[in-house]
Amino acid sequence: MSSRVTLHEVAKRAGVSLGSTSRALHGTGASPDMVERVRAAAAELGYRPNAAGRQLRLQRTHLIEFAVADIGNPVYVEMLSAIHGVLSPHGYRIVVSSIGDAAASAARVLSSLDDGHVDGVIISPLRVDAQFIELLTATQVPVVAIGRSLRAHGIETVSTDSASGIGLAVTHLVDAGCRSLAFLNGPTDTTPGEHRQRGYDTAVAAPGFQAASFGTQVADDFTVAAGVEAAHALLDRAVAAGVRLDAVVAANDLLAIGVVRAARERGLSVPDDLAVTGMDDTEIGRMVQPALTSVSLGTTRRGQLAAELMLARLGESPEPPQLATVGPELKVRESSVRSEL
Repeated sequence: MSSRVTLHEVAKRAGVSLGSTSRALHGTGASPDMVERVRAAAAELGYRPNAAGRQLRLQRTHLIEFAVADIGNPVYVEMLSAIHGVLSPHGYRIVVSSIGDAAASAARVLSSLDDGHVDGVIISPLRVDAQFIELLTATQVPVVAIGRSLRAHGIETVSTDSASGIGLAVTHLVDAGCRSLAFLNGPTDTTPGEHRQRGYDTAVAAPGFQAASFGTQVADDFTVAAGVEAAHALLDRAVAAGVRLDAVVAANDLLAIGVVRAARERGLSVPDDLAVTGMDDTEIGRMVQPALTSVSLGTTRRGQLAAELMLARLGESPEPPQLATVGPELKVRESSVRSEL
């Protein structure tokens, strides 16, 4: 049988996932029955693992890849600093790669992991699909994900509850006297967009909610420029409907800054005419005027936890995959506190 038989073919013959096939062949995290099925399929097909590649992976490079959607996003910059602070004393250096917002881009990064260039990867994807999970579970270097929980697939994950964080922002605005709210979200087919939309919808549908919701305006991206454009569209829509919005909950700080900019371009005062909240509690959000009220998702702590989980895996920890969580915390600042209140 040809030596070109692939791991995918073995997985198909055994009737299990690519990740399960990889674990079974390497004797990690697979049941005896699965190991037997996979090894039987491999023997039947004549599959031979790439011995050269395996040997290469045994040689430590002391490089860890940090793969993120946008290396310019201040959230990832803060995470990088925290990850470096944990890994550097252990002799590891960080390689940063931008994977964009498409799951296919993240998949390309994962496909190259077994070439031995890095010892592990900490990845924070915006989108997660079946191919991404399959590649993630099949790679032979340690992987830690930041974002959507992937522990069920055998992947270490650091996660936060951004949905309840949006609820904190909504409650704060209502308690501050706002009575007409809208949500400015990023793309809803992303993990943060999906979770934060759920948080807003849950908050405004809660019994006793003492305000009116003008619904959601979706921006093309989680950036300032996208926020400006979407905020103008939202405010135009409100004017056309005869609705006077007095608050906007933004899905992240960059979008919130876009809302503040759009409000100023229309002659509106923030917060007196329009209260604004963000999410992520970034340094840039604290520096703008007015300083942003924002929901902290523990960016630094998430980076530290991801690095600590990576160190454990590099030390071949026998523990099962972990899910580390960081809770949200509202940081009230000028953008949502009106002078007359």
